[in-house]
Amino acid sequence: MEYPVGVQTFEKIINGHKFYVDKTDLVYKLAQGDYFFLSRPRRFGKSLLISTLKAYFLGQKDLFDGLKMAELETKWETYPVLHLDLNARNYTDEKALTKQLNQHLEKWEKLYGDEFKDRDPEERFSQVIELAYQKTGKPVVILIDEYDKPLTATIDNDELNEKFRQELRAFYGILKSKDSFIRFAMLTGVTKFSKVSVFSDLNQPLDISLTEVFQAICGITEEELDTYCREPIEELAKKKNTDYADMREQLRKKYDGYHFVENGIGIYNPFSLIATFSTNKMGNYWFETGTTEFLVKLLKLSRLPIEKLSGGQQTAQQLGGKEDFRINPLPILFQAGYLTITDYDDKRERYTLDFPNEEVEVGFKQNLAPAYIKLKNQTVFDYNAFVDDMLDCKLDQFMKRLQALFANLDYEIMGGKESDFHNTLQVIFFLLSASMRVERHTSDGRMDVEIETDDYVAIFELKIDKSADVALKQIEDKNYAGAFAISGKKIYKIGVNFSTKTRGLEEYKIVS
Repeated sequence: MEYPVGVQTFEKIINGHKFYVDKTDLVYKLAQGDYFFLSRPRRFGKSLLISTLKAYFLGQKDLFDGLKMAELETKWETYPVLHLDLNARNYTDEKALTKQLNQHLEKWEKLYGDEFKDRDPEERFSQVIELAYQKTGKPVVILIDEYDKPLTATIDNDELNEKFRQELRAFYGILKSKDSFIRFAMLTGVTKFSKVSVFSDLNQPLDISLTEVFQAICGITEEELDTYCREPIEELAKKKNTDYADMREQLRKKYDGYHFVENGIGIYNPFSLIATFSTNKMGNYWFETGTTEFLVKLLKLSRLPIEKLSGGQQTAQQLGGKEDFRINPLPILFQAGYLTITDYDDKRERYTLDFPNEEVEVGFKQNLAPAYIKLKNQTVFDYNAFVDDMLDCKLDQFMKRLQALFANLDYEIMGGKESDFHNTLQVIFFLLSASMRVERHTSDGRMDVEIETDDYVAIFELKIDKSADVALKQIEDKNYAGAFAISGKKIYKIGVNFSTKTRGLEEYKIVS
């Protein structure tokens, strides 16, 4: 079987007899409506969905032979399709968006007429919709892929971002004025943070991002995995000297866990799965093809406590992107695929968010380190060394490494506040939680941390301007070790004191 790694065109996949999970029943259901919007993470199949809709509305019946669509559609009408893909350009200057729009407009005008070729993009768009309708006698289908790329690309450039926002608002607003000429419109993107302002001149398209019926329109479900992927899973199992059930569980932990509706089914990351089957090797394929730079910028700008990334709660309105992302970055982290829905409180109507799987959690935490832990002389923070010390039970070495880290922190970059110590430790323990179980508890500037590995438990009590002995005494007085008494694991108690005068980890003691 040939796997379509990086291939996003329905026609190319079908004609090339490549691996394909049949979603055409959902495509058919979607195509019976009018205006839709879908938010999904990058590399999650949005472009393939748009391409499939394009083939359907162009009446390319032969491409659907043997698929569910062939059993559902009987008329096979052909419509003029205007397909706009905004993902193919770097939006680094103020003319970039206009150039991208013009590129598509010129192609459409060659087909339907260019009487307005010297006008602004929105006027040309309006004219070409009407001309396409007049020339073909059929209402127009408009498919917009990655509608928000110009905005996510300029998230840290307010001036350019606002210019693109105004330009897109005028362009998309044409859909409202030309409603009588339009059969169907679909817009996809990663984020919804800009949806309200960008579409303010357009009748709101139906947002199917959090709807149950379309929750699996992108991605791969458990049922689909067993139906379409048994052969590659068996090959993986053979290579790793295990059985099918164990291999399925490894894949589940690594790539499953996306939920796009409360109490919904789990969705696997399709890009990582297909790359795994293509190489017959599990890897961090999705995470390695993207960047967390703009997301980390949002986290630092919003001053969101790091521990809120795991277990944070949001309302449906918040997840819909109706808050300022600079104040609350969690919705964008959800929309971008770094967080997902793990629980829903029906009484309070709140969603609980967390990392969807191991690939995302480990990758995201590792990418946080360089942004939050700034060292002097551009020294690189060695995250893996801290992990290795803990996993190998080299606790004294871990503490010495931690001590050296604080001696080398660039406090001018970090802000020079007393809270920097606390924040830095929070980030370090948050990073460690990707590889081991970490529980953190904070109160009045103090923090106790419990780290549990397969072999032992380490209990940290952290004090400011006191002593390691005072910290150890609290561990004993509060009987923190009692919770692990029946675990059978060796228990280490670690008292730590931080000095605000020297801004360093002044003292630590380890007892077992």
